[in-house]
Amino acid sequence: MITRTRVFVYTLSLLIFAVQGVRPVCVEVPSDTEAVLGRTMKLTCISCVKREEVSAQTRVDWYYVTPLKELLPIFLYDSGKAQVLDSPWAGRLNWTGSKDLQDVSLRILNVSHQDNGTYVCKVFRQFTFDSYMPSITNTKKIHLVVRERASTDATAMYSEIMMYVLLVCLTFWLLVEMVYCYRKISTSDEQTQDTVTNYLAVPSPQKDNMAAPLTEQTSG
Repeated sequence: MITRTRVFVYTLSLLIFAVQGVRPVCVEVPSDTEAVLGRTMKLTCISCVKREEVSAQTRVDWYYVTPLKELLPIFLYDSGKAQVLDSPWAGRLNWTGSKDLQDVSLRILNVSHQDNGTYVCKVFRQFTFDSYMPSITNTKKIHLVVRERASTDATAMYSEIMMYVLLVCLTFWLLVEMVYCYRKISTSDEQTQDTVTNYLAVPSPQKDNMAAPLTEQTSG
């Protein structure tokens, strides 16, 4: 019984260690392009860093492309400070970026028809190495369409359902594997104990010979 408990605790510890050791993976997913009038809209901009251990200075600029194809600055993040610039979006923008600055998204509050158009997310990073300081620039464009009612996206709905189904299946598979390993180890332990018990229970021929009474021979 003690061995079974140890096996279960050991397996559970490995599972907890594996879950804690998982690190989030950065994926540059595209932004939604349809907004609903009067609601909140998130402009997703993700710029992954391949080597997170390298320090970098990051600057994020958000622009709106005017009908004249000019870039109108609407938001700035620099030196750890987020600033909503003077524009028609003043007071309606929220910074939703992550601490590692891989997610540098914005949120538009109370969407109006004037928010239709193209937005540009420009991410500038300057890395610091021992002998040189390289830099990269990543630019993403989001073409936003404002609708009065939300449209039904069957593909997105099915994808979300399949994602949850896959997650449930993987979790169930992991539990089955844990139970299988636990039962296999327990069965092996029981067989070992039975073998030892049977070995001790079988009488030894030497013991039988030693236990046999000795008779004295008398001379006639």
